[in-house]
Amino acid sequence: MAKRSVIPYGPQHPVLPEPIHLDLVVEDEKVVEAIPSIGFIHRGLESLVDKRDFNQMTYVAERTCGICSFQHGMGYCEAVEHIFGIEIPERAKFLRTIWAELGRMHSHLLWLGLLADGFGFENLFYQCWRIREKILDMQEMTSGGRLIFSVNTVGGVIKDIPADMLRTILSTIDDVEAELKVVQRTFLDDYTVQSRLKGVGVLTKEQAHDLGCAGPFGRASGINTDMRKLGYAAYPHIDFEPIISNDGDSYARCECRIGELFQSMDILRQAIAKIPNETDLATPVKGNPNGEYFMRVEQPRGEAIYYVKANGKPYVERFRIRTPTFANLPGLCEMLKNTELADIGLLVLTIDPCISCTER
Repeated sequence: MAKRSVIPYGPQHPVLPEPIHLDLVVEDEKVVEAIPSIGFIHRGLESLVDKRDFNQMTYVAERTCGICSFQHGMGYCEAVEHIFGIEIPERAKFLRTIWAELGRMHSHLLWLGLLADGFGFENLFYQCWRIREKILDMQEMTSGGRLIFSVNTVGGVIKDIPADMLRTILSTIDDVEAELKVVQRTFLDDYTVQSRLKGVGVLTKEQAHDLGCAGPFGRASGINTDMRKLGYAAYPHIDFEPIISNDGDSYARCECRIGELFQSMDILRQAIAKIPNETDLATPVKGNPNGEYFMRVEQPRGEAIYYVKANGKPYVERFRIRTPTFANLPGLCEMLKNTELADIGLLVLTIDPCISCTER
C-alpha cells in the first residue's frame, strides 16, 4: 500500500498568479484528495455597507477584484436599480456592454498568457500579454482607467464613449483578431501544448452540473449556461450563443476561452453598430433604496451573484457577493483527484482562479 502524505500547495507558488492554498493528499506522485483553505486575503469589503452609502458602495464593489472590476460595479448597480425600479438609458446599457466585453477580453488574454507560462512557453506568454495591452489601452482611452474603470453609477454611467473612440475600438479589435488567430493555432494545434492539456483534469458534464460549476469551466464540460442570455444591459439586442465543449478537459477550457475572445469581438461590433445616438447617460435617482434584489451577471470566470438589501436609508443593510471562483472550487477539488502532482499548477490555472474575488 502506497504511503500517503499531505503537501501544502500555495499560497505562494511560482506557477500561481493567485494566493490559493490547497492541502494535497498524495500517494507517491498521485493526488487522491485536495482540500482548499480559504481566507488568506479576506478584506471584509461587504462589511463596508455601514461606512459607505449606496452610491459610494459602487466603488467598493469594483475593488472586489482588479481583473473583473467593471462587472462587479455593474452587478451591484443593476441590483440597486432594480430595487429603485428605474430603467437606465438605452445608450448606458450599450456602454456597459462594451466595457464589459472589453473587460472579458483582457481577462481571457491575461489567462491565456498565464496558461502559456504554466507549461513553460514564455514566448507565447509575452505574445498574449502584448495583445492584451491593446485592450487595456482601449479601456484607458474610454474610461480613464486601465483596470479600475469607475464609470458605473446607480442609474447608468458617468462617461460617454464618443464616435471617434468607438471607431478606434473597431479598428483595434480587427488588429487583435488577426493576431489572436496566430496565437490560437499555437494553443490548439501545437503537439507540445496538446500533450499538457488534452485528457488532463477531466470533469464530466454530470460532475460539473452536480458541483455547480460556472463560466468557461462549466461550459467546457457541456454546461450550456451563460448569464448574459438573461438579458441584462444591452445583451437582449445582441445575437450570440454560449461557447461550449463536451470534452471537459484542460484543452476544452482553453478552447472555450479562445472562442469567447472571438465572440466578445463580435459582440463589440454588434453593440457599436446598434448603440443609440442619445445624450442621456443616467436616470436621476431620488431618495434611498428600500427593498432587496438578487442580480446575476456573467463575469469572465462565470456567474457572479449580487444580493443587496436596503431599508430606505443611505446605507444599504446588506451586500453579499458569490463569485464564480467560489462556485468552481468544488469542481477544482474533484478534478484534481487521481491526477499527477506535476500537473497541479496547470490544472489550478485552468479554472482561471480569482482568490481576491472569492475571499473579498
